[in-house]
Amino acid sequence: RVSGSDRSKSPLTETLERKGITVFYGQRAANITDDIDCVVFTSAIHKDNPEYIATMEKGIPHLTRAQLLGEIMQNYKTPIAISGTHGKTTTTSMVSEILLHAGTDPTLSIGGMLKSIGGNIRVGSTDLFVTEACEYTNSFLSFHPTMNIILNVEEDHLDFFKDLDDIRASFKKYTELLPDDGYLVINSGIEDYSYFYRDSNCNVITFGLNPQTSNYSATDFHIDDRGDYCYTLLYNNEEKCKVALKVPGEHNVLNSLAAIAAAVTLGIRLDTAVKGIASYSG
Repeated sequence: RVSGSDRSKSPLTETLERKGITVFYGQRAANITDDIDCVVFTSAIHKDNPEYIATMEKGIPHLTRAQLLGEIMQNYKTPIAISGTHGKTTTTSMVSEILLHAGTDPTLSIGGMLKSIGGNIRVGSTDLFVTEACEYTNSFLSFHPTMNIILNVEEDHLDFFKDLDDIRASFKKYTELLPDDGYLVINSGIEDYSYFYRDSNCNVITFGLNPQTSNYSATDFHIDDRGDYCYTLLYNNEEKCKVALKVPGEHNVLNSLAAIAAAVTLGIRLDTAVKGIASYSG
């Protein structure tokens, strides 16, 4: 039995209500009743929140959203966590489209609404679990991935992190969560990118715009009439195929390289991955 609260009504809360979930509008202590077995907070909830205070006063077991997601993740053989200071939702969606196109029936947790699944959550029946991994409040350190993707590491969330070095240290700890047979897919354009894995034994796959430092890279860029990017995919500096995106921007070339690298590492055929990514339009 699930209930929850939010500041105001939205299409998402209305969807939850249609599914039978009780939604309280406005957060107040009275929403935390004695029959609740567990309370889950997002990182947006601070210690002065009335529901947080009531939970502590009643001694109800509680988790952060990231801790709950980490617990769920342990039920899957192949949890994939997609991180970076930007591009997470896009790349998670790209990976999702590829896995759906490949018929892998994955479980998906996306930070935005994906048209092809009619929302942001899909529950599949296989061992594949795909989620965004946010660094804010070190949330992603509660996860248990077997594959990590790092898109970029830049200044962000400076209300929590001290500086860029602090952020980099957090991403390094995130990489160290991987088992020895796990995979790190990382942007070789990140400064001193080997810092993140040099103390780990995981397998490393690189992507980026420099074919000398990237397993997966791109050349022969051109932009179609809609402003969307097309390019030739290189693997270990060898031309493999043409990729046509349905989204604009060079940053989305990088996002797509990360998604394709992850999919191929998971055993998806390259031509299937390229077809799947073409169905992502934002």
